Amino acid sequence: MKRPKPRTSARRLTWQLPVFVASAAAASFVMSTPSIALTLDQALASAYEYSPRIDAERARLRATDEEVPIAQSGYRPDIGATADYGYRSTNTNPGTTDERKPRGYGVSLTQPVFRGFQVTNAVSQAESLVRSGREALRAVEQEILLEAVTAFMDVVRDQAIIRLNENNLKVLSEELQATQDRFAVGEVTRTDVAQSEARRADALAQLDQARANLQTSRAGFERTVGLPATGLVEPSLKTAMLPGSQDEAVGIATQENPNVVGALYNEQAARFNVDRIRGALLPQVQVEADYVDRFGESEGIRSTETAQVVGRLTVPIYQSGGIIHAQVRQAKHEHLGRLQDIEQARVVVKANVIAAWSQLLGARAQLVSAKAAVDANQTALTGVREEERVGQRTLIEVLNAQQELLASQVNLVTTRRNVIVAAYGLQAALGRLDALSLGVTGIVYDPVVHAEEVDRKWFGISITHEDGRRERLDIDPEVMK
Repeated sequence: MKRPKPRTSARRLTWQLPVFVASAAAASFVMSTPSIALTLDQALASAYEYSPRIDAERARLRATDEEVPIAQSGYRPDIGATADYGYRSTNTNPGTTDERKPRGYGVSLTQPVFRGFQVTNAVSQAESLVRSGREALRAVEQEILLEAVTAFMDVVRDQAIIRLNENNLKVLSEELQATQDRFAVGEVTRTDVAQSEARRADALAQLDQARANLQTSRAGFERTVGLPATGLVEPSLKTAMLPGSQDEAVGIATQENPNVVGALYNEQAARFNVDRIRGALLPQVQVEADYVDRFGESEGIRSTETAQVVGRLTVPIYQSGGIIHAQVRQAKHEHLGRLQDIEQARVVVKANVIAAWSQLLGARAQLVSAKAAVDANQTALTGVREEERVGQRTLIEVLNAQQELLASQVNLVTTRRNVIVAAYGLQAALGRLDALSLGVTGIVYDPVVHAEEVDRKWFGISITHEDGRRERLDIDPEVMK
């Protein structure tokens, strides 16, 4: 199996720019003015900037980045210094008492030369784990953005349902008033009035439930996006971002979905782990240098300096009861498991793409039917009203036609919501539901920046920047078009 390569998209080839100050002003314009109209793209940009879960995953990835310098430390020397000061008294009988104050200092250096390719394979393993971590971050970003799309469309749907129910309540209230007036002059019976009252009461209950649903959706929206759910603009379906066929969608997903790509990098890391452990069975070479200066050790000698350089070869023959051999076998089994993880990831992704594709096609077909149903029910209601006025229909038939129209209208707005969510769900299954691919923001987080920074770092324990820098990628506005 060929070694997987890093994603060679425009994300890496074109836009790896230097990182400077990333302030809160870099967020979308809507962050500072939440009271104006809010589009879906602006909501996605806000969710991308706001989400604590994304920030947590970025921090975990930066922790994974440190595995590379940890592994590279095997190339570097160990340097140490010692110093001591003591008191020694020697009594001889018969004789005299000899008092000494031995002291001294020393410096030592150990430079690895060859460790059985353990360090080389450890670095390669760490780099593979870093790339796998980037895919895990991409997967989390996709989950958050899909949640934002769903929350946005839930609010849009519930707002539309409230408007429909408010209009329905208004119509039924007018119908009740008209029925009561007709009852007063003897044109209808008390039964007709009761039926109108019952339908109006049901409409009021439905409106109250719709308002409660909207509050729930707004709470979910603010939790995901970080903004109040006000002024949301219903989006249209962006068909250009969708593949042309199911087979094309499956082909894209098996190459770009972060779960598949991450599984490839995990397999790569497991393979390097086998070679790393096996390196402990090979000879080890290192150079050792020492310098020691001692004082007051014996009478007549003021100081003693010792300097030496030693080349040391260590050949393992049988270590720790064969533990290395067992660890190699263990690592090989783990590698086989990672190979199966790749196949499992591809199977799951393919199934998810087929399901998402089917959901989208089904929702789009339902949308056509829902529009036709609304038009037909509107026509039917108009006709039933006219027929009821001339005595060919009863009042309950008018009320039923009104209820059927409301149900079809609610179904239409729900289906519109389902089409948009299904489209973005398909994007997530493909592995393309990220801020850069969607073009919702000109500033995206670039995990390569931190990785390259720590790759060159030999010492230092701080994880912050004095100038307030953060890892980010500024996108050329022309590229976003």
